[in-house]
Amino acid sequence: MKRRDLIKFIGLAASWPLGVTAQEQGRVYRLAVVTTTGRDEPPTLAFLDELRALGFVEGKNLEFVSDGFRFNNEQAATMVPAIVKAAPDAIVIAGDFIAERFQEATKSIPLVVMTEDMVAAGFAASLASPVGNITGISLMSPDLDGKRQDILFEATPDAHVIAILADSISQRWKLQLG
Repeated sequence: MKRRDLIKFIGLAASWPLGVTAQEQGRVYRLAVVTTTGRDEPPTLAFLDELRALGFVEGKNLEFVSDGFRFNNEQAATMVPAIVKAAPDAIVIAGDFIAERFQEATKSIPLVVMTEDMVAAGFAASLASPVGNITGISLMSPDLDGKRQDILFEATPDAHVIAILADSISQRWKLQLG
């Protein structure tokens, strides 16, 4: 499965205008999802809703190969090899620590990582160049700060004062009004 097809497959970015890709008749896609949120929590429910909107329905053409929802780092030693052995079509991962364990464990299964910064975490040489079998989303990538600022200014051309709230991890986000 190619990287771009994989991103369309999992539908991680709801804001992207993606269309449903052609699916093989009768094919069941096998997906592993490894997150720190439970299956019934809002982030996971939104992810599952997006998959359904793209035509991937659990029990019909989508199967989860693990119960990795609400995963913690202590489980890595046993869960990572089990998921890799199950050979899913892709593994969706939230968090750097566990993504590093999967990066060490497989070079063939596509890994889709949600992290603060793909480049800083070492998963990509640049946002345009993911490494090996890893792709994903940089949530707070400094490389995108300028673009985010441009979009903000385009969306609010009459604004005279703009404030951004951030937690201590995201303190690097500084908006400079020109």
